Amino acid sequence: MSHHTLPATARDTAGAPPHPAVAVPAHTAPPHTATPHTARPPSASGPPPDDGPSAEAPSADGPLSVWPGSTTPLGHDDLAVGGVPLTEVADRFGTPSYVLDEDEIRRRCRAYLRAFPDTEVYYAAKAFLCRAMVHWVQEEGLGLDVCSAGELELAVTTGFPPERMVLHGNAKSPADLRAALRLGVGRIALDNTSEIARLAAAVPAGGRQKVLIRVVPGIAAGGHAKIRTGTDDQKFGLSIADGSAQHAIARVLSQPRLELVGLHCHLGSQITTVKPYLSAVRRLIGLLARIREQHGSTLPELNLGGGHGVAYRPGEPALDLASLGARIRAELAGGCAAAGLPVPRLAVEPGRAIAGPAGVVLYRVLSVKRTGGHTFVAVDGGMSDNPRPALYGVRYAPRLVGRDAAAATEAVTVVGRHCEAGDVLAADVPLPADVRPGDLLAVPVAGAYQLSMASGYNLVGRPPVVAVTAGHARLLVRRESLADIQERDIGL
Repeated sequence: MSHHTLPATARDTAGAPPHPAVAVPAHTAPPHTATPHTARPPSASGPPPDDGPSAEAPSADGPLSVWPGSTTPLGHDDLAVGGVPLTEVADRFGTPSYVLDEDEIRRRCRAYLRAFPDTEVYYAAKAFLCRAMVHWVQEEGLGLDVCSAGELELAVTTGFPPERMVLHGNAKSPADLRAALRLGVGRIALDNTSEIARLAAAVPAGGRQKVLIRVVPGIAAGGHAKIRTGTDDQKFGLSIADGSAQHAIARVLSQPRLELVGLHCHLGSQITTVKPYLSAVRRLIGLLARIREQHGSTLPELNLGGGHGVAYRPGEPALDLASLGARIRAELAGGCAAAGLPVPRLAVEPGRAIAGPAGVVLYRVLSVKRTGGHTFVAVDGGMSDNPRPALYGVRYAPRLVGRDAAAATEAVTVVGRHCEAGDVLAADVPLPADVRPGDLLAVPVAGAYQLSMASGYNLVGRPPVVAVTAGHARLLVRRESLADIQERDIGL
């Protein structure tokens, strides 16, 4: 064992106490203490406290540029994240395992509050959610964007204030809407006209629910066709171009139990330039002006969603967060002044940009097969714990950790253990030519849209989530066992 300490326990327990990527400033991690971070209330002015002395940001194309900021090299080609060697995490918790750097999460939350002062910053829970994540986000002063009664209930039972949440979804179930009203969610983003009447009918007599209208501005942006949501040819939102948004706005304004407080827009995911957001601001200001002209109503809020792109491999582009915040606020202020409108309260909804670069996933190599001029390195996970390569063709940068490799690198394809030819985690990536069964592979930028999209394919069980900070590791979400799976199967 190295000098980095892990709490000595005979077995794992599930309890958890209540620089890459979007370009954020790098800082040294704060020391871990029992004192919780002070939450920054949404009304507070000025930037939140810094995380510590400034450190030079890693090279954009350096080998560790897409790893958590706390990552440090150790002997025998091991790496420590949050002061904990990855080999120790694998030995203690097994593989596959997700490792989440708590301080990186907190640092990224604070970076958003600095880049977007006087803005509601909602963490998009769909990227990754567990009770500890809810706790961290609340302590750092962010709101929460949820998409189901399940996400909503988990957050509320963890102590998150429901009035600081936004409920999204293109097809909210009756259970979703009932839970939102029962628990007092702050905003509901209406995505279609049919849920306007359903929601209005469900609001108790004498009550009023604040809502947003999700509009489609007709802007194509995002890293893949399947994650572009700002155009008229996909399932989300109401189009400005065909008048659907305007019709929905008129209907909501006629409902006494609904209070229209603003517009919502989400362009897509993995957007790495500021320009699409500026275009969206201009179109939404135009719609705000028409609403005032036609209905005499001045809406006080504008939610621009998220989709802020991160780098998954060294050298890839990432959205510049400081530039994004400054330019959006300038565009909004200038456009509203020209239209004679008061500047609405701005909101953004980052998910991947907070959770993604804070996560690392660990796998053990099960086999190495050389056939047809290709080398396939099979690991003990795959598309059941990360379907993104199969869905979007995304590419990762796995790394051998825990032993000194004697051989030069060669291009290999890292594949999963599942019964699909498309179960490929990383194609044509450099790994040492002597990679062998039992080796430990670590894949950075694994904190978002992996475990949250995991499936039960081949009944292998979903991996655990381990938090690391200041040389300590603790289990946040335990591994799904065969007993868990069997308990759901109740009859013949």
